[in-house]
Amino acid sequence: MSKSASKIMTVRTAPGIARLRRQVVPVLAVMLASLLAGCANRDSVTVGSVPDDYRTTHPIVIAEKNQKIDLPVGAGDRGMTGAQRDTLLGFLDGYDKSAAPALTIAMPVGSANEVAARAAGRDFARLAMAAGVKRNRIIMTSYQSAVPEASAPVRVAFVAVRAQTDKCGRWPDDILETSENKHYADFGCSYQNNLAAQVANPNDLIGPRKQSDIDAENRGAVIDKYRERGISEEFLGNSEVTY
Repeated sequence: MSKSASKIMTVRTAPGIARLRRQVVPVLAVMLASLLAGCANRDSVTVGSVPDDYRTTHPIVIAEKNQKIDLPVGAGDRGMTGAQRDTLLGFLDGYDKSAAPALTIAMPVGSANEVAARAAGRDFARLAMAAGVKRNRIIMTSYQSAVPEASAPVRVAFVAVRAQTDKCGRWPDDILETSENKHYADFGCSYQNNLAAQVANPNDLIGPRKQSDIDAENRGAVIDKYRERGISEEFLGNSEVTY
């Protein structure tokens, strides 16, 4: 092939290469944009998992809660039994005498044990007064039994301020969906509920109690002992850090 022919072929193929470049460049730009978009999605997922906290999802709150207990009464019982007495006294340990909430004693009506439940309810009221509940704070009431043939219990209840959380057992989503690395909805609920139930005084979660009076005599004795002892040689020998 002559040199002139090779020059002609080179000139003729140059426009084709230019067109190919114009087609490849937009494709590369699209691929680069998609890769950058994928990186942006991964970053958003990582950042979105940071504020997830079970203490925020299931916070412990201080609120009024209805404290109640059902005391079974047999149709042949004549008044309060020893087991009912012990159970009721344990229940009344949580009654705040200073706040003095209303204590409700609800007796069943239309049940097989209606007469026995009425007698037991009166004994429950007398026991409550002996335990420190004021007479004017005891409310004797009744409720309709759902099954006339059954022996319905006597219900004793009062309202008290307690630490509590929301109800556990919510499963709105599939817990296997962990692509966002977040806690599932019920995570930490049982722990928060158990912690709230163990708090004897809910006010401790709000703020500290009043400090007790300072024992000046004991404080003076402690200061005198500290002054008499001084700084020991053992402390001076071990206080320096050697490398």
